Amino acid sequence: MLSLSNLTKDPAAKKKKRRVGRGNASGKGNYSGRGMKGQRSRSGGKKKLALRGLKGYLLRIPKKRGFKSLKPSKEVVNIGVLDKIAQDNDQITPVYLLKKGLIKTTKKGVKILGEGKLKKKLIVRAHQFSKGAKDAIIKAGGKVEIIAKSQSTKNKQ
Repeated sequence: MLSLSNLTKDPAAKKKKRRVGRGNASGKGNYSGRGMKGQRSRSGGKKKLALRGLKGYLLRIPKKRGFKSLKPSKEVVNIGVLDKIAQDNDQITPVYLLKKGLIKTTKKGVKILGEGKLKKKLIVRAHQFSKGAKDAIIKAGGKVEIIAKSQSTKNKQ
């Protein structure tokens, strides 16, 4: 009958550690399992945690270049979108864009970009404009007003 008291270990389950450098009588021949000459055949010659083949390992790691800015980036809106949502002579402000769901927050500031075509005459107030967006708004007969940082902080309080 098999029980915990009469269980035995399989002899092949545990492999004995190779005892190197214990003399000729250890059963490993003249060089005691250390091979012939060289640093690793001598006592203290085999250093632990050797970094062999490090270059290949480093080449496999992807290069992470550049940096991620801690400065929050501005909310971005294209003039093509403004043309779709606004009517003639509308005043476009960050609060207006927030109500329309085009931006998530007004805290970071708003930048108007020049992608798309603008045919309507609009008065656009934002923190920043791209050169193309500014030219397109003025060309359509609208006005461009840049919100200064001091004004935007007063509006938040």
